[in-house]
Amino acid sequence: MRLTGASGVAVFTAAILLYPLFQGGAWFWASLGAVLAVVVAGLLTSRLSLPAWAAPLVALAATWIYLTVTFASSEAWALVVPTKGSVAELARLLGVGWADIQRFAAPVPVTDGITLLTAGGVALIAITVDLLAARLRRAALAGLPLLALATVPATILAEPISWPAFIIAALGFIGLLIADGRERVGHWGRAVLVRRTTRAAQSRDGSRSPADTSGLRLSGKRIGFAAIALAVLVPAALPAMEPVSFFTFGVGGNGSGRGNSISIPNPIANLKGQLELPERRVVLTYSNNDDQARYLRIYSLDRFDGQQFGMTEPKGAPQNRTDNGPLPEPPGLSQKPTIKNVITNVQISDEIARLSFLPLPYPARQIRVDGDWRADVDTLMVFSTRDEAAGLEYEVATSEPEPTPDLLDSLDGEQPRVDDRYLALPDNLPPEIAALAERVTRGASTTYDAAVKLQRFFTTDGGFTYNLRTQGHGNSALRDFLLRDRAGYCEQFAASMAVMARLVGIPSRVAIGYTGGMKIGDRWTVGTNDSHSWPELYFEGVGWLPFEPTPSGSIGQGSARVPSYSVPRPSTTTGEESTPSTGESRSPADEPQDPQARRNERQLDREAQAATGGLPPDDSMPLIGQLGIGAGVLLVLLLVPACVRLVARNRRVRTLRGKAPQPATTPATAPGRTPGKREDTVPWVAAVWAELDDVLYDYGMVREDSETPRALARRLTQQYEFDADSAAAIATIASAVERVLYARDPGPIAPLSKDLRQVRQALAATVSRGRRIRAVLLPPSTLRRLRRVGEGLLDGFDLLENIRLRRTAAHKGS
Repeated sequence: MRLTGASGVAVFTAAILLYPLFQGGAWFWASLGAVLAVVVAGLLTSRLSLPAWAAPLVALAATWIYLTVTFASSEAWALVVPTKGSVAELARLLGVGWADIQRFAAPVPVTDGITLLTAGGVALIAITVDLLAARLRRAALAGLPLLALATVPATILAEPISWPAFIIAALGFIGLLIADGRERVGHWGRAVLVRRTTRAAQSRDGSRSPADTSGLRLSGKRIGFAAIALAVLVPAALPAMEPVSFFTFGVGGNGSGRGNSISIPNPIANLKGQLELPERRVVLTYSNNDDQARYLRIYSLDRFDGQQFGMTEPKGAPQNRTDNGPLPEPPGLSQKPTIKNVITNVQISDEIARLSFLPLPYPARQIRVDGDWRADVDTLMVFSTRDEAAGLEYEVATSEPEPTPDLLDSLDGEQPRVDDRYLALPDNLPPEIAALAERVTRGASTTYDAAVKLQRFFTTDGGFTYNLRTQGHGNSALRDFLLRDRAGYCEQFAASMAVMARLVGIPSRVAIGYTGGMKIGDRWTVGTNDSHSWPELYFEGVGWLPFEPTPSGSIGQGSARVPSYSVPRPSTTTGEESTPSTGESRSPADEPQDPQARRNERQLDREAQAATGGLPPDDSMPLIGQLGIGAGVLLVLLLVPACVRLVARNRRVRTLRGKAPQPATTPATAPGRTPGKREDTVPWVAAVWAELDDVLYDYGMVREDSETPRALARRLTQQYEFDADSAAAIATIASAVERVLYARDPGPIAPLSKDLRQVRQALAATVSRGRRIRAVLLPPSTLRRLRRVGEGLLDGFDLLENIRLRRTAAHKGS
């Protein structure tokens, strides 16, 4: 029965590791109930002496009844007994829970379906642990299913497992191993508790107590606790290791997120999961030197397989690290369009999980960011195989082209020099889609004109509507979206326009990231509802340009905007220049004559740097300063034992000064009180003796437990050859201590401060300089106290282990 209870405790402590995955606490109580149901079933199995194979079946039945009562009682008979309706209800909740997990990002809202999945999963782990530990007597092997609970948050979340939760889970597993050990010892006879207080003691009947095995008893616990401490502290203390510089590295589809590969989440699934969150959460904030909203791209999807767009594995060579200077040149960008240099400061929220790509305006030219971040040459996506973006703050300099419709028209004869994958389409693409693309772009005089017609088809002419509930991918879904339903969300609009652009010969890809958000204070705030997808089309001489096919009338992201260059030109025949629309940049001649009137010096400084396409100088603390602060903090930590020793010593000195009684010859004695009484002398004599004991321990001169004060004084005097003054001082201290401890009336005792100082100096003269320095900086007496505290905690676990349910005498007699 002990093993069954220990198994339940181990499973529940391991389940605590799941807390970062959920928003509320309903999963906690549901999981606790599931574990208790399994424990009760295990106790019943043991009580009835059922075979080992029957225990899992009884536990499964108990779990089924518990889940029925908790989640489907309205469909059960008498609220408890499962029925066909309750089974159907549980199946429905399981399906809903599985769908919710697929579309929500952690931490997920605690719905009934998700709670049912969690409680059921924890119950299955509890059944497995009970089978291995309590039935098959393989407690160590039971750690594998417990490890499965720990791997769930480790694989889903970017943050490491919380060390308090890890310690609690580890203690639960150690408790299971201890219970198994005690069960095995119990088969050989009655277990005997041996404490340090019973060392070499006699029992009441005169027989000797068992041999002292306290060292053996504590060794297992010490190993367990030391392993937990090392598992928590060593990873935090070890520095991060850089990959070997002569290896290039990229992104693999099945990587662990560390080392030389990284797992790429499904960008489309993440996009819809964020759009369907029940409440808006802040993802990031940003500011820039022109105070304009910008799309922030995370992923660039370039391959269409007939089902959906996917991403080619990005490559980041060591020379493409962001701290090595400017990023690679943007593909296809020349000096023909006007270039606008902008500096953007981005702050990522701490709640973002599993994001190894930086949200960036396109095209980035230089980035200042902490960590090993590298740029993909083809797409300029910036990613890391070692670091996460959560809580990160960075600055990015962009050189954004500002093309005009006339410039884009003039580029029609330029042959696009891009990879063929940006024009590739599957062979089984429905011919109706190709016919639609040809019909929409009919009459287009240039490639740019065809792109504008495609965008207008989705936003105005085609009768499309925004609907987040639309499901499905693939050729049939694409055909239904374009030809029949014409309702979807941003990913479907972006993918459909990219496919149709390829059909008319325009290289295209799909970007996933965030729209510009909304202005709050002096920064732009981007939330989960700003998740967005848009197509990027390629024009030789300008490079990749974003388009916006999602209808603005019913758009889910209110901050989405149509680029000014993609707006159809008014049908005017005059040769005059049209007035720039909202969002177009103005020439320097259009700027106010006195820009200082509206910008401060810091802003002008940043714009001057941006004019060259670079970032302003880093005004943060230099590396030498950071190293100095780190060394100072380390020094303070190392001095903690010395400070504790100094505080204890000063407290004793104050005790000597405040409690020392006057000699017997002093007339100033309080009425009715004689000098030398025990209540006067005990505190300060005890302080002298405690200080002498610490001095001896710090200098490696440990006092034996069997030594009397007089014997100690005699040994020190002979062993270290004290001079006459030092010998007299140690003898005076020993005599005072013995009189206080053993004499009925200690009589007058002179102050011992000078004697203690004399003895300390004599002892210090007998040891090496290194020992004296250690006694000051890292005093062993302080470390001994810490060790005693730890041993006291271990003794507390002994008390918990030996709690027994005993029958009363009345029950024994009945």
